[in-house]
Amino acid sequence: MPGKCVHKGCGKTFADDNEECVYHPGPPVFHEGQKGWKCCKPRVLTFDEFMTIPPCTTGRHSTVDDTPAEEPKTTAADAPTLAPPTAEPAAPGRAPTAQAPQAPQPPSSPAPPEDEDDDPSTPIPANATCKRKTCGITYTGSPRNDDESCTHHPGAPIFHEGSKGWSCCKRRVLEFDEFLRIPGCVTKPRHLFVGAKKDDGEEKLDSVRHDFYQTVDKVMASLYLKKIDKSISKVHFEEKAVELDLRTTDKKRFTQLVPLFGKIDVEKSEFSIMGTKLELRLAKADGASWPVLRGDEKHAGEIIQIGRAGRA
Repeated sequence: MPGKCVHKGCGKTFADDNEECVYHPGPPVFHEGQKGWKCCKPRVLTFDEFMTIPPCTTGRHSTVDDTPAEEPKTTAADAPTLAPPTAEPAAPGRAPTAQAPQAPQPPSSPAPPEDEDDDPSTPIPANATCKRKTCGITYTGSPRNDDESCTHHPGAPIFHEGSKGWSCCKRRVLEFDEFLRIPGCVTKPRHLFVGAKKDDGEEKLDSVRHDFYQTVDKVMASLYLKKIDKSISKVHFEEKAVELDLRTTDKKRFTQLVPLFGKIDVEKSEFSIMGTKLELRLAKADGASWPVLRGDEKHAGEIIQIGRAGRA
């Protein structure tokens, strides 16, 4: 019977029950900033990358969603307990005051990206899809006008403690399917099929996200930058710094002399360039624990436990 396929990664309208369908049979997985599908291995960092992970299974279209449910969230019995209240030192003549532990605060909502419109001089490819989040309209070749009505989310997706939503509006849901169905909260008169005209020059990056963890003798750091070109990028180790000149295949460049918190053994330190990041394996010169990765980062004097990740 004709219908719209509900398989993840497909969503096509079909007329033949025997028509081939390529989809994800497993549920989505979001863990510690990484995103992917339980049925296949790719893991990415951004939501846009997640939505372009190619389906991994071939079968038949279906109007009945047989995707396994997402893994159950941590229950109250399994959740870690907060530390007991601590007492502040009492002033002379006053009793000590107990301080209640503070619950962790959710991350702040990222600011919506700057909006843009199509460059009138750039032709629109056949069957191009609107680039704005959750719009999904396909270009049919019809003349453009101001009555197209593009309803979308200008903000970024937010996944926090099981709830899912968008930074640009208040609605939060629990299931990923419900999240995909949250209607857009902003309407513009025209769709965004090709975007603004891009500068062909190289884009200079002032910073990149990084995190790290450590053992007794090494610090493992990751600097997140996609599409690094191994053939022209450079990494040079110094006793208390790493000199970086990272260039990408999509014309981005990050150059910086990164000061390190502690001294390293230059000869024993190594690096690897991967699809989404630069990985540094820094051999400690003295075995001391690093509270931060960079020497110019502020820290509270606490020493990070060996083997636990420190993020920035």
